[in-house]
Amino acid sequence: MIAVATKHPNVYIDTSAYTAKRFPLELVAYMKANGKKKVLFGTNYPMVTPGKCLADLDTLGLDGETQSLFLRENARRVFKL
Repeated sequence: MIAVATKHPNVYIDTSAYTAKRFPLELVAYMKANGKKKVLFGTNYPMVTPGKCLADLDTLGLDGETQSLFLRENARRVFKL
């Protein structure tokens, strides 16, 4: 999916159905580099709650800008909110 999102400007990756501690290492590396503006936070509510998805977010080592983009700014831009 990273290759597709990188190639196509209107393709984004969301993290629904995964908790932060289960994100693939490749996705985390992508988020920290070229994919900062291509990954959106998502949940699988009610199966996986937002709180559970965010529980280990700090362990990913995202800087403040990347975390802000991931949690809200990318969605605001993509969905014109």
